[in-house]
Amino acid sequence: MNIWPTNPHHRGWLSGERTRLIEFGLGQVPDTAGARWLDERGQVDPSRPVPTWLTARAVHVQSLGHLLGIPGSRPAAERGMRALTGNLRDAEHGGWYAAVGVDGVPDGTKSAYAHAFVVLAAATATVAQLDGAEELLDEALSVLDQSFWDPAAGMHVDEWDRAFTELSPYRGINANMHAVEALLAAADALEQPRWADRAAVVAGRTAVWAEENGWRVPEHFDAGWTPQLDLNADRPEDPFKPYGATVGHGLEWSRLLLQVSAATAPDYAPTGELGEVSQQLYRRAVDDGWHADGAEGFVYTTDWSGKPVVRRRMHWVAAEAIAAAAALHRATGDDTYAVDYSRWWDYTAEHLIDRVHGSWHHELDEHNRPSGQVWPGKPDLYHAVQATLLPVLPLTPGPAVAVRDSLWVARAQANRYIQP
Repeated sequence: MNIWPTNPHHRGWLSGERTRLIEFGLGQVPDTAGARWLDERGQVDPSRPVPTWLTARAVHVQSLGHLLGIPGSRPAAERGMRALTGNLRDAEHGGWYAAVGVDGVPDGTKSAYAHAFVVLAAATATVAQLDGAEELLDEALSVLDQSFWDPAAGMHVDEWDRAFTELSPYRGINANMHAVEALLAAADALEQPRWADRAAVVAGRTAVWAEENGWRVPEHFDAGWTPQLDLNADRPEDPFKPYGATVGHGLEWSRLLLQVSAATAPDYAPTGELGEVSQQLYRRAVDDGWHADGAEGFVYTTDWSGKPVVRRRMHWVAAEAIAAAAALHRATGDDTYAVDYSRWWDYTAEHLIDRVHGSWHHELDEHNRPSGQVWPGKPDLYHAVQATLLPVLPLTPGPAVAVRDSLWVARAQANRYIQP
């Protein structure tokens, strides 16, 4: 049987696709104002603001590009860093704006989602040895810790006003999910395991909610952390807070739980508690989301019985399916996950990869035709790049340190490495 995740020819293909994606994004940060929204042809859309989360993702990706030896990535990452330490940073009240508009006026919302990505960007840039990165990481971790971490809940709150005086009653899983990834990256970059331990607290709380909800992760909560399962039922296509179960988040959590377990367990065992939860989340997401309406692809969301709600196909969901299947194959050695992995890549190659204009189509309709109702253009490389990188790296350390230290995985087992 040809096991794709460990096939050397496939590994070469991943390398080529990874380089193609990263090079597509080199022009996304043309100056020190931050990352721009790109259209279907990869051109800057001047009508859109500069978001902090998108700039941070660009810094993360281009810092990885620098570690991978891709020319042009370091300057692009440095320009993004200048935005994170410049116009996107609130020098008066601390933290980072949600975005800066085309008119230069900032959106003063302070969201845990954006701050988590600043931590991730700074951690990867620290490993890549960009000037000022470690200082930025220290500051971002301090804000995430002091302004967003709720120790009583073991979770991060979601959104403040600009001055950090008024806290929204909404609580969300999405920001906490990305905080887990960011905290793992920070633990690696600074060699401070306490941040990975905090990621484990968030992951454990989420695992309990998922099990109580039939392995469909509740996304929205009130101020007391009671799930609000009907939130946004009247606007189910919301790009950040959609109604129902988000299939891609079940897949993303599946991979993250394995990484948390590997990073925090002294004697990592893939069949341990989080490993079992990972497999349950993966199977539920695949059973609910894949081919759910008769056509190939993962639907965006389902209701709480698993019935499709938004049938559009998002590129990031396929990317997370690839990463989760690779992680589970690495952790368990079960070739069922390798079969899935090859299936998800076949779908991606046939429908998502744009070989004419570059990158991946970010959204397809229910017939797998390019669309843009929820996610127009091609602003994001983060998920796709990681789909080409995570399958050839260990579960721990994270991608930045693993690339820096050439910890390329040779076999399905979690921590057996080869030189590239």
